[in-house]
Amino acid sequence: MSQVSLTPTAAASTRPSRFLDLRALAALENMRFVTRHQIEGSYSGRHDSRVHGGAGEFVDFREHAPGEDLRRLDWKVLARTGRAYTRLFQDETNLLCTLAIDASASMLFGTPSKLEYVQYLATSLSHLIARQQDQVGLAVISEGLGQVLLPGSTQSHVTRLHQAIEELSPRPVTNLAIGLRDLFGRLSRRGVLVVMSDFLVDDLESLFASLRLFWHRRWEVVLLHVIDPEEEHLPRGTAYRLEGLENEGHVDCSPAEVGRLYEERFAGHLSALRSLALGQGCDYRRISTAIPYLQTLGSFLVERRG
Repeated sequence: MSQVSLTPTAAASTRPSRFLDLRALAALENMRFVTRHQIEGSYSGRHDSRVHGGAGEFVDFREHAPGEDLRRLDWKVLARTGRAYTRLFQDETNLLCTLAIDASASMLFGTPSKLEYVQYLATSLSHLIARQQDQVGLAVISEGLGQVLLPGSTQSHVTRLHQAIEELSPRPVTNLAIGLRDLFGRLSRRGVLVVMSDFLVDDLESLFASLRLFWHRRWEVVLLHVIDPEEEHLPRGTAYRLEGLENEGHVDCSPAEVGRLYEERFAGHLSALRSLALGQGCDYRRISTAIPYLQTLGSFLVERRG
């Protein structure tokens, strides 16, 4: 599948995304998205690298960002120029993170929808990653791999990425396994893959076969499992018509017939997904749309710092 161009119009290139609330994000601006494993990168930064050109060897300066370790600050340069710079070393590198978003119709469930929740979460996370001078990319997956924006960190790149997230258009069905497999073929350098999805797929084994491609190449894989609380239990009532969001048709039934079975199967699906994720070494986190997205993002970043 060919890569989709995400070039915005001149007007859109300067308009902030409606999913980016900079005032609300101010409380998280000093928090960083960090990797738990060694990674590759194209220039020096703050994450452990697999490529060593001499342990601790100084290679360059970079403008100091708020919240960084003051021990890396070059005080002589600060005294001479009045500007704060961080010393960079050969054994550190930047983070490359790709956000893979499930844009299937099942993500439209809920108020706000799971997709809208992910749009806020992904926009905010990508803003923080780019602000820490790391690189962030985007992959949109529904019937397969759709839009792809390879990792970057420039302001114009982040604006294009935010626009793509804002303009997500869900498709009737999802095939995460094929989409992730195709994405693997597009990404030549390993980094961190963050998959944001409700993971309502029929074949979990096929999904994890695709994720194993990343794991075997020493990617760090993070699964953010988005759930609406109303999915866990059927609503009260005397009769239902259940409509499938992904062209499955409808079923007429009564709560007594399907309520308990539904809850058991949904709980079983959650348990199987979590077990497979942790068994394969993924970082798995279950997210409820009932919790404000900024609270979710903050606790996620704190948890990754260990």
